[in-house]
Amino acid sequence: MKISHKRKVQLKLQKHIKAAKSLAAKTVTKEAPAKVAAVAKPVVEQKAETAKIVSEISLTPKQQQVLDIVRQNAEGINPKGIGLAAGQEEAKAASWATSALKKLAEEGVVERVQLAGNKVMYKAL
Repeated sequence: MKISHKRKVQLKLQKHIKAAKSLAAKTVTKEAPAKVAAVAKPVVEQKAETAKIVSEISLTPKQQQVLDIVRQNAEGINPKGIGLAAGQEEAKAASWATSALKKLAEEGVVERVQLAGNKVMYKAL
């Protein structure tokens, strides 16, 4: 293994760990107000549970952005719509979002719904 490759891999790991720590710190500060509101509304309780599940999973900034877009569209959204909402070019929008969606679907944060033919919709759980 070349030393330059080894350095790049270790830098990526450090960035990934830093992103996970900052994400966990953000969710800890957000959970306190959610619990107070959960007493009044049981629907908020489900969001707090999904926030706990997401905090256990280390997400990259791209995956977090895709997850936020999927959550905003409760009825479901296709990969091209996610890419366009993130500000990508129309030609590259679907492929940009697909890799992050695969990881989120594996972790069980997002549900993949197969429509007619090759049409796919993603919904937040």
